[in-house]
Amino acid sequence: MQLELSKNKMLPPQAEKKMRCWIRSRHLICSGHFFILETVEYTTIERFSECVESLGGTVISVEPINKIWMGDHRQVILYQAKASLHTPHHTLKQYWIKYGGFYTRFDQRC
Repeated sequence: MQLELSKNKMLPPQAEKKMRCWIRSRHLICSGHFFILETVEYTTIERFSECVESLGGTVISVEPINKIWMGDHRQVILYQAKASLHTPHHTLKQYWIKYGGFYTRFDQRC
């Protein structure tokens, strides 16, 4: 049992690196004290949850927010996950200020 837990646990440096990647690709934005991830792949939501927990935060909600077209004949569900990192001056927020945006790649306002 102990081996399984250590195998599935993500280390904080690895988690922060993955979240920085999502910030640059405009999947992850910061809104107030929350980080919001939007994706069409539910496995990404699961990885996001692992990253947030590894960094000491909590996933607050995961909701299907829309259906979007991929090509001419296929619709996929767009998921939105909202998380809170408990540290007020976390380096991810500073990274988002420098490299992130206010809208995700799926936002219609862009």
